[in-house]
Amino acid sequence: MQRLRLTGYAVAQFFLAIVMIVLVVLWVVGGVLAVIWVGLGLLAGTLAATRWIANAHRSMAARTLGQPVPVPYRPLPEDGGYFDKARVVLADPMTWRDLAWLFVAPVVGIVISLLVIILLLGVVTGFIWWFVTPPLMTARAYFDRAFLAYSRTERLEHRVQVLTESRADVVDHSAAELRRLERDLHDGAQARLVALSMSLGMADAAFDDDPDRARRLVQDARSTTAAAIGDLRSVVRGIHPPVLSDRGLGGAVAAIALDMAVPVQVDVRLDGRPPAPVESAVYFGVAECLANTGKHAGAEHAWITLRHEDGVLRAVVGDDGRGGADPAHGTGMLGVMRRLAAFDGTMSVSSPAGGPTLITLEVPCALSPTPGSGSSSPRTTPSSGPA
Repeated sequence: MQRLRLTGYAVAQFFLAIVMIVLVVLWVVGGVLAVIWVGLGLLAGTLAATRWIANAHRSMAARTLGQPVPVPYRPLPEDGGYFDKARVVLADPMTWRDLAWLFVAPVVGIVISLLVIILLLGVVTGFIWWFVTPPLMTARAYFDRAFLAYSRTERLEHRVQVLTESRADVVDHSAAELRRLERDLHDGAQARLVALSMSLGMADAAFDDDPDRARRLVQDARSTTAAAIGDLRSVVRGIHPPVLSDRGLGGAVAAIALDMAVPVQVDVRLDGRPPAPVESAVYFGVAECLANTGKHAGAEHAWITLRHEDGVLRAVVGDDGRGGADPAHGTGMLGVMRRLAAFDGTMSVSSPAGGPTLITLEVPCALSPTPGSGSSSPRTTPSSGPA
């Protein structure tokens, strides 16, 4: 059965090789006609056909080798126009590897496929077909994989580059956070503590001569103390909210939703708790998304879902507002991306004009069981802001 399946691949690759020759011609014609704009549509169609054939060969190579051959293309922007998508395609190294493969693969495909098919059709050569088909088709699979998938070294180099960039972003973000905390402490709690010290000093000086004035200064000092405590609590919440430690990610997100001016539906299905740094990063990411919803979306309803599936913690924040959200503008969303990148996380935004807006935060992680946690069960909390 395995040899018959490989022979079927050989037949399919023979006919696909003929189609690939036609695609080579279309690439050349489209490239020539692109200078007068006529060829752009031809190139777009040829690109889609090339990727479809390449994916078919990736699938056959994966089944032949018994190893996955992933599709390595860069994702296209969902809300981008033709030229935005074209820019991503042209910047994708796999586009050019596909094109190089398209020029040489038809010859290899026709030769190997014809050899396998001819050997099968002969009575005497059938014996040879039995032995040479697996190594021939395995060699063809390795050939396709060499062009159509990144090698282990290339993947490691890309991984190092991504980690280097994310580390630099995290360092910059951490420095900015430290500066923010310093400003908050200097302009808030520190200023109030200085005022407190001055009030107590004046009260001490006036205690013997003007007890009433001293009493008023002490009362002012008490008010200043309460305000300073409030400032310090605000700073602490900016570092790690106590509600996150007490109630976990689901409860903390629900608490944010309760403070929103628009109704927010919260749906949490988590069997445990993620690591504390991941939990904090996702919490602040959701908080930033909700803050943007309240400030810019003009939405009537919003919703949040939290799931952990296939080793990935996924938070989706959506609203029915005006749409048009762009993560490239503003520092808040960029800060979320930097937070998540430190844990190999990603953020994707779908926000067409007119809405709805969907922001998906994903972080690979494992959940640790919490006391009393059993199987996953939905927990949906409707939340509405003040009337």
